[in-house]
Amino acid sequence: MNSKIFRTAAAIAVAASFGMASSAMAGDVMLPKKVSWTAYGTTASGYAQSVAIGNAIKKAYGTTLRIIPGKNDVSRMAPLRDKRADFCACGIAAYFGQEGVLLFASKEWGPQDFQVVMTAIGTHNLALATAKDAGINTVADIKGKRVSWVRAGDALNWNVAANLAFAGLSWDDVTKVEVSGFKASVDAIINGQSDAAFMSTITPHAKRLAASPRGIHWPQLMHDDKEGWARMANAHPVNQMHVATSGANISKDAPHQGATYAYPALITNTDKDAGVVYSMVKGVVSQFDNYKGAAPGAAGWSIKNQNMTWALPYHKGAIQYWKEVGIWSDAAQAHNDKLNKRQNMLMAAWKALPGKDSMSKEDLKMKWMAARAMTLKKAGLPLVFN
Repeated sequence: MNSKIFRTAAAIAVAASFGMASSAMAGDVMLPKKVSWTAYGTTASGYAQSVAIGNAIKKAYGTTLRIIPGKNDVSRMAPLRDKRADFCACGIAAYFGQEGVLLFASKEWGPQDFQVVMTAIGTHNLALATAKDAGINTVADIKGKRVSWVRAGDALNWNVAANLAFAGLSWDDVTKVEVSGFKASVDAIINGQSDAAFMSTITPHAKRLAASPRGIHWPQLMHDDKEGWARMANAHPVNQMHVATSGANISKDAPHQGATYAYPALITNTDKDAGVVYSMVKGVVSQFDNYKGAAPGAAGWSIKNQNMTWALPYHKGAIQYWKEVGIWSDAAQAHNDKLNKRQNMLMAAWKALPGKDSMSKEDLKMKWMAARAMTLKKAGLPLVFN
């Protein structure tokens, strides 16, 4: 069990009773007539979950939740940046936005003031899958093995690096097998060109690998390995301990002890009206029973799955609600204060970087990452991204 996730019986009981009370008093949720969310594309589980939540919100409070599908990170987050959407049911790229890295290390972006409202956690893990015949039992055994490296797949490659860091390894300790995309990263294992790739335990591609002659194995990230998890936290702050019960060769009878992170995470801007944010999170929590079975993974929005010490700061409107239901602690507030400080420092460093508009894309990224590193090092904060 992840100590960062508040699962105490008392907190859940308080939250449940509060949820029932708020459902009975719809006036407590003061939402505008129309609220907009951006989300993943129409075939994604995050979109289906957003629609299910929207239907429940409409029925309970009369508010129309407009779901705007986006095919990539830019199309999902640009409306939030430009204040054309109220919220984003985002993926992990929201964290990249806060940090001003990867696609956000550009003139159009820079560090963003994204803040989290609440998150969803499924019954699966996000992990390194290896060929069963590759002689890999633990992550440490991957040293010297072949690992799929996806061209232009920054997030996938970052996830691999974090898993390697758990065992004190890096990309320098394995043989990179360069592939064109996610599907190709799994094909490379099946075809005998690679031994490992990063994926969700429930992706159909994991099932393809499991059904292949090579078979599948999921090295575990044991939750009692404090040193491993400390290395993981430095390399990948969004990850949290999680026991998966869904996936290729994974079940309640054969669980996987590893890591996951929120998908989707409901994100907004710092200056979003606190009353709207408060009402949004209260409405989503209060209507949980009315949408939890309406879309695959929707049960992941349960109050039991909320992590009050995640990698993005919580919005003050959300904090108000989490305090009311008893799962916001002094430790959560201290953690949030540190995250807000980091976010403000990065945004100030970006603003102070001279000549941004006249730099080439490559020069801007190089100079920004150097300025970013200097700012964080001076404050004694981890870089996460070099």
